[in-house]
Amino acid sequence: MGEKLFGIGQVAALFHLSVSTLRYYEKNGLLLPEFVNPDSGYRYYSARQFEVLNTIRYLRALDMPLPEIADFLRNREVFRMEEKLTRQKAAVRDKIEALSRIERKIDNRLQTLREAQSRPMDEIFRVTLPACRMIFMRDALHPRGFLDMEAPIRELDENLPEAAVFLGKVGVCISPERLAMGRFEEYDGIFLRLDPEDRVAGAVLSLPKTPAIRICFHGSHGEAANRYRKLMDYLAQNGLEAAGFSREVTLIDEGFTPDPAKFVTEIAIPYREKQ
Repeated sequence: MGEKLFGIGQVAALFHLSVSTLRYYEKNGLLLPEFVNPDSGYRYYSARQFEVLNTIRYLRALDMPLPEIADFLRNREVFRMEEKLTRQKAAVRDKIEALSRIERKIDNRLQTLREAQSRPMDEIFRVTLPACRMIFMRDALHPRGFLDMEAPIRELDENLPEAAVFLGKVGVCISPERLAMGRFEEYDGIFLRLDPEDRVAGAVLSLPKTPAIRICFHGSHGEAANRYRKLMDYLAQNGLEAAGFSREVTLIDEGFTPDPAKFVTEIAIPYREKQ
């Protein structure tokens, strides 16, 4: 009596696979049918092939690429399996690190969004700005809203090997000299705040932590001038002066909501005792 054969549908059901998956394995040389009916083209498999199919399924569960599996099946040796598993372990570690970076980026954005929605509006606070990295581009700007920022943002984006531009990270700044002259609608540059996980190809500006005054308000860059006046009045009344570029960042705008009443912009100005 000949060896019992199992139709492709039976094998698919036994191993919780689709018929198309078995055909794909055949096409890529991983598992060839034991017999193909020359009249119907129907595929049959023997019980001897089940161990091969178990190996394929297990290695796929380890996320091993099919070409690597096919290579092993063509040259089955213990040392080759050890090599494949060691290499796959390293690949998994790389994926874990990549996913951890993504998780940290998500946490950063969630924190920014939650803070933007919970901060008091139009009140001045003394804060300590944390040390940070940024890409800075000095250029005269007159933005009224987020659409006016798109062209310079694209220039910043050229130095980024991966997506890093997002709300709460892009801002504009005014120099201390221009602040002292009260010219609050003319910006001196645009910057992109970098998360620790962001990878950058070009030059990066590293800033130490610094004391600053900060105000948040509902609106965008077009409504910022009056807030700058309030901040500069506060500095003058408290014997302080601007000690660096302002940092003006829209935390929530039309990218998140069509309702302008929900837009949130933050302005921070580093300060020191007036000299």
